[in-house]
Amino acid sequence: MKARVLAICAMLALAMVGFSACENTNMNSNANANTNANMNANVATPAPTATASPEQTRGNYSEREAQEEREKAKANKETIGDTLDDAWIHTKIVAKLIANSTTPERKINVDVVKNIVTLRGTVDSAEEKAAAEKTAKDTDGVKSVVNQLKVAPPAKATPAAKATPKQSGKTKPNN
Repeated sequence: MKARVLAICAMLALAMVGFSACENTNMNSNANANTNANMNANVATPAPTATASPEQTRGNYSEREAQEEREKAKANKETIGDTLDDAWIHTKIVAKLIANSTTPERKINVDVVKNIVTLRGTVDSAEEKAAAEKTAKDTDGVKSVVNQLKVAPPAKATPAAKATPKQSGKTKPNN
């Protein structure tokens, strides 16, 4: 009887070792398959080019996004041409102007037609005007920039007019 129990325990132990070995083999083969797949994916990916065309730099910018940008521009009295490039250029310039602390984007209208940018509006200084023009010129896809920005320093606050003394409403008797 002891021999039979010992034989059963030995068989169970061997079965457990066998099952765990099978399980490890499956995990290893899956891991190897994933590693091979990742290696193949890395080999198939082309290296980025040094110079990118406007089509490459705008990535997944869609016609729907361009239409949304045109609607925003129209609400701000700005003009965007019919091409996807014009809308993409407008998007990039407006974002850059917002991010740049020396350019008051809310005071600058950006028109883009056929990759030509026109800046309109009034800024507080010549530095702001120059910074806005540089931002537009440094944007990929821009052919030229027409800077129609006007410089007008902000009006200085005038001191409040001296208030006249309040009268009590009582009249003095005539003597």
